[in-house]
Amino acid sequence: MRSPHLRVAIVLLLAVALVAVFLRNVDLAAVGRQILHASPMWLAFSLLTMLVNLAIRAWRWQYLLEPIGHTRFGPAFRATAVGFAASAVLPGRAGEVIRPYFLSRQQQNITATGAFATVILERLLDMVAVLTLLAVYVAFFAPAPDATNEVAFRAVKWGGTVAGAAAIVGLGVLFLLAGNPARLAESLARLEAVLPSTLAGLLARVAEKFATGLGAVRRPGRLAVSLLLSFPLWLSIAAGIWAVAVAFHLAVPFAGSFLVIALLTVGVAVPTPGAVGGFHEAFRVAATTFFGAAEAAAVGAAIVLHLFTVGPSLLLGLLFAAHEGLNLSRMRTLAEKADTEGTV
Repeated sequence: MRSPHLRVAIVLLLAVALVAVFLRNVDLAAVGRQILHASPMWLAFSLLTMLVNLAIRAWRWQYLLEPIGHTRFGPAFRATAVGFAASAVLPGRAGEVIRPYFLSRQQQNITATGAFATVILERLLDMVAVLTLLAVYVAFFAPAPDATNEVAFRAVKWGGTVAGAAAIVGLGVLFLLAGNPARLAESLARLEAVLPSTLAGLLARVAEKFATGLGAVRRPGRLAVSLLLSFPLWLSIAAGIWAVAVAFHLAVPFAGSFLVIALLTVGVAVPTPGAVGGFHEAFRVAATTFFGAAEAAAVGAAIVLHLFTVGPSLLLGLLFAAHEGLNLSRMRTLAEKADTEGTV
């Protein structure tokens, strides 16, 4: 069993290391001046887009949950905010566990395990949408690479191809799991021959609920609509990134934010609380390598964009969680328990 304290220590050390890399050789006074002189109007617009994409996430999740039970928008929005708040302050992907749990507390007809299955499906849909936007940028908007970023462009194209293949394989696996939840449960129930009957029965029940939660995969029309809903979500995120770039006078066109999103997706994959460090360094690399931004402006924009990305959901999520009597200590306990047991 992994020690949660050791894991937290490793994650925090990783965050510190990434922040150190992000701030290396940077004139902090110049960064401060860049932040002070950023356009308030464009920053306000960016902040608004963060609230919009949070609402679209809740709307899409509500649609994905429909096959396992009707869900109101309000509970879906609150659970989404709480999940993102948990991910912002706890290491790992705690929010992915907390979000379905919080929703199941508010909607008795939704199981946490079934809702967790839709969270995994969301991530695959997000990957497909992000890679599609990246392909659009590379095919129609990307300037010819020069000697300074040719290798970086090649790496982005290769990484996008590999990630796209992984997303397709992942969707295929989920389709197979979702095909017949009852049959999956029966197959796992046969484990009673080699496992204690209580454990085998538990695995069978969890697997059936999980597969039932993938109901959208069994309905091509519903899955297609869910994918379509992913594009306004990511376009609103792109608009927020672009607005911050404009506020800091970075030469990032709107379509260029599609490339920035792809690199930020890599940065936030590092499991630090709130993607601290990974997010910042990914944005700095994107702005300086592909769009020729000055270091101070890129660093200042990364700091503000991260604050806008995390801030609204963090404030709303903590407020909603407190209203339900769920504090950070309880969130941490739930996340550690799910990680240890492999269930939610």
